[in-house]
Amino acid sequence: MTGARGGPFPDWRNPSQAATTLRMSEPRPFAAFEFLIAWRYLRARRAEGGVSVMTWISLLGVTLAVFALVATLAVRSGFRAEFVDTILGANAHVTIYRQGAMQDNGQVDRTIPGYEDMAARLAAVPGVLRAAPIVRGQVLGNHLDRNAFVEVYGISAADLAAIPRVADPETATGDLAGFDAGIALGSGVARELGVGLGDPVRIISPQGARGPMGVTPRASTFPLAYVFTAGRYDIDRTRAYLPLDQAQRFFNRADSVDEIEVMLADPDAVDAITPALLQAAGPGTWAWTWRDSSGAFLQALTVEDNVMFVILSILVLIASMNIVSGLVMLVKNKGSDIGILRTMGLGQGSILRIFFICGAGVGTLGTALGLVLGVAFVVWIDPIFSAVNWVSGGGVWDPSIRGLYRLPAELHLVDLVKSTALALGLSWIITLFPARRAARMNPVEALRYE
Repeated sequence: MTGARGGPFPDWRNPSQAATTLRMSEPRPFAAFEFLIAWRYLRARRAEGGVSVMTWISLLGVTLAVFALVATLAVRSGFRAEFVDTILGANAHVTIYRQGAMQDNGQVDRTIPGYEDMAARLAAVPGVLRAAPIVRGQVLGNHLDRNAFVEVYGISAADLAAIPRVADPETATGDLAGFDAGIALGSGVARELGVGLGDPVRIISPQGARGPMGVTPRASTFPLAYVFTAGRYDIDRTRAYLPLDQAQRFFNRADSVDEIEVMLADPDAVDAITPALLQAAGPGTWAWTWRDSSGAFLQALTVEDNVMFVILSILVLIASMNIVSGLVMLVKNKGSDIGILRTMGLGQGSILRIFFICGAGVGTLGTALGLVLGVAFVVWIDPIFSAVNWVSGGGVWDPSIRGLYRLPAELHLVDLVKSTALALGLSWIITLFPARRAARMNPVEALRYE
């Protein structure tokens, strides 16, 4: 290719020849010199036309926003997991009841006679781990001059040992081997009554025997054989377990029980297994699943998770806007540099990429630092929370209100991916607008007053 003078230069008077030459000389995207120029702009002092202060503010804003997003999602995930685990670890996945039959005295009898056969049929359903007959009743617990409301569950020792949250030796006191001759109390009940292992616990039921003077309350005394901590305040504060035969005698159940608790291998498949359980239980029965009892709360948690993610996404967007303001100032300060680079042969694509690297670099680094801080917060959440509790004088976390004894947190890969994608996506996309403005700057106008 020769120019007008026959040399190896393009004829700039020919638009097609000039455009072809520019395309041939255009550097590859994101070349090393583009990163070098962007880095020099970012680290330049304000006296040199840089915006280092705005860069640090933008970096700090994105870091804190991503940290808040990761920490919040981890706490929400941990709270949900802990709540569901306490439900599934200390309560039945499915409870089978009898619809009831009207007695001559006008009362409805919902007890289950012949419960051994029904429990055997339920245990034979595929996906069922065990089926435990249960006697339930509400009584008044007493020791010396202290009283507490107690919800008693009559259960066999083998079935009690199969409840994960109750039979956990790391959180319990005592030995289940002595359960057949005593009573098991939640840690909250034991604390309320002020009893220890071996102390007598008196339980009183207002529904006793009828006599000439009316109904006489029924009372019995049992030694405390076991203290458990299920991890839920409302369970530990009210629940007690008695041997099944003792509970049947105390509540006058004879050869019947109130319900049968079914534990599943996969609690999430409860909706698919429930019809088979009802068929095995026979006519006149109905089922109450763990989702029926806690579904509304779990749905509320899901709505709250979505709302929190949207709110924190807005926070990340606001932090990302600092990058735009800093980049606009950088473009304004570097107008003459842009004109010089354009006259040296750099195209609009190179200019756009240089300023895109400036903004995207701040967003990427801030996202990485935010992820590190978020992960560190989740890993060391217990000592951090203990320090906050100590500084504030205690009482920051009330288990009677929140139901859990500690602030849980769990890291999930999907939460980290969502946080990273959101922060990078926002910081990269909004960076394109000032970078595009810089690329379209007229070099003649940029150098007019230099």
